[in-house]
Amino acid sequence: MAKVTSLRNEPSSQAKTNGTPHRKLPHALHVAAEPKAISHAHTTMEQALDKGLRAAIAKFTAGLSPIALTAAYADWALHLTAAPGKRLELMEKAARKSWRLANYATFCATNPGATETCIDPLPQDHRFRSENWQKWPYNLMYQSFLLNQQWWYNATTGIEGVTQQHENVVEFAARQMLDVFSPSNYVLTNPDLLQRTITQGGMNLVRGWQNLLEDASRLNARQKPVGAEEFQVGENLATTPGKVVFRNRLIELIQYAPTTDKVRPEPILIVPAWIMKYYILDLSETNSLVRFLTDQGFTVFMISWMNPDEEDRDLGMDDYLSLGVMEAVTAAQTIADSDDIHAIGYCLGGTLLSIAAAAMARDGDKRLKTLTLLAAQTDFTEAGELQLFINDSQLTFLEDMMWNQGYLDTTQMAGTFQLLRSNDLIWSHVIHDYLMGERTPMIDLMAWNADPTRMPYRMHSEYLRKLYLNNDLAEGRYNLGDRPVAISDIRAPVFLVGTERDHVAPWHSVYKFNLLSDTDVTFVLTSGGHNAGIVSEPGHPHRHYRIATKLKDAAYADPERWMAETESTEGSWWSALAEWLSARSDAPVAPPPLGAKDKGYKPLCDAPGTYVFQE
Repeated sequence: MAKVTSLRNEPSSQAKTNGTPHRKLPHALHVAAEPKAISHAHTTMEQALDKGLRAAIAKFTAGLSPIALTAAYADWALHLTAAPGKRLELMEKAARKSWRLANYATFCATNPGATETCIDPLPQDHRFRSENWQKWPYNLMYQSFLLNQQWWYNATTGIEGVTQQHENVVEFAARQMLDVFSPSNYVLTNPDLLQRTITQGGMNLVRGWQNLLEDASRLNARQKPVGAEEFQVGENLATTPGKVVFRNRLIELIQYAPTTDKVRPEPILIVPAWIMKYYILDLSETNSLVRFLTDQGFTVFMISWMNPDEEDRDLGMDDYLSLGVMEAVTAAQTIADSDDIHAIGYCLGGTLLSIAAAAMARDGDKRLKTLTLLAAQTDFTEAGELQLFINDSQLTFLEDMMWNQGYLDTTQMAGTFQLLRSNDLIWSHVIHDYLMGERTPMIDLMAWNADPTRMPYRMHSEYLRKLYLNNDLAEGRYNLGDRPVAISDIRAPVFLVGTERDHVAPWHSVYKFNLLSDTDVTFVLTSGGHNAGIVSEPGHPHRHYRIATKLKDAAYADPERWMAETESTEGSWWSALAEWLSARSDAPVAPPPLGAKDKGYKPLCDAPGTYVFQE
């Protein structure tokens, strides 16, 4: 299928695209369709010099500000220098750990075959699970590494006077450096690798070298990883039948074909994140949330975001709201001929949908009958390890990098997310593909992950500063139009989903919606991570979830108490969502047609559309 590389000449409003009168939006959301110019157009020569220098440095630092890192290190080092008591404590800990390791070494020497340990890895650390690690001398190696890792954690935390953000950065950096020297990363110190190398006469290393060269070649040519070519959008990904029924310069709106004789009259509009392609919610036939919902008797619409480039540098959050969410709400409601709509937002799309819902509620727009937020944050005070990269110094550096090119590149985002889970995404790959000489089989979720999108300069800067850095939405300072919006204005019932191992939107952060809202909230905590926990179709093995509803007048329960009091249920939370939506929908009716030509929404092309192919 041909790939679309540019669709920049598309009309920028519904009226121009489909020929239907443009419905007037609530005042706060009725913003200009064309993007607004920002400081890029007024940059002085001196400012351009500064920005250009920082942008050039960013190419060699993967977008990380050396000044921000130096400031964090200086804060830690100077406060540690001024804390003789803390240094004495660290000396005592080092002595105790050395004595502990010596006793363990003596025990191992006098008790061959013993499997006792003096320190256990963290629950999420799977590097030393093999039985071979319990044999001498490898047990001594990895126990020494873990003790050293524990000591450095003590050395980088708990120092009075160091800001929390700087402490987190230093602890994170120390952990990353230590992981480089983990005994699991080297042939001679990893018993599994050594055994494989001896058994295969070193051919695993030959294959690993070939894998490394192939990956480096693909990376240099900006090609997708090995095996991704087996997954093609429209062939075995994003295959749910449907039509693109609306298009503007920022979105294509897909309406999916019904699979039941009767459907609920209220359509579902899904707002995915724009950091990746939309089809994570329509992967293969067996794990497509879209297909599942249509099979449950719902009419489903999905936004497919345009992949921005340098021409789109001045698109902002208000454009994503007006051209994205609000245009889609109007189109879905008009085509389905319904006064009400169920809205679902995932990740960044969920945050954007929350802002839109708050503004609509503020202005008396009651079209949203329910609101479902999947791994989406509205309060960013506990936004996980991504906060490590969010301060004024780092954001200025990142903005200058985006200023130079007009967007945040996909490779620059990928590096940050890989660092957050370096053991899972970097070192495990090195061991398996380059030292073991094996290839990790490509799956649909991995193929989707290798198909990212760019982020416009203005929008990403606004998102990071207003939400991550200043937490404006949670604190009532996020303005649409000339007035702020508040989550507490939302009255539609909310279905809120968090995932247990989310490194992007930690579930404690997602749960904070309960502190901001004044409506009934059904909170679901599901197994898995940010992506795999959401793509959790019925029948998927080893899945469980917890679910409980907090009525708007009920007392607040903190996350730990909520988890302790809520029983775990085996299976997929998708079924719970379908039941929840059905209970808040009217009696089934005949399905609406695909598009509504007489209302200006004629079908434009088959799903998955054209924007999804932009590279």
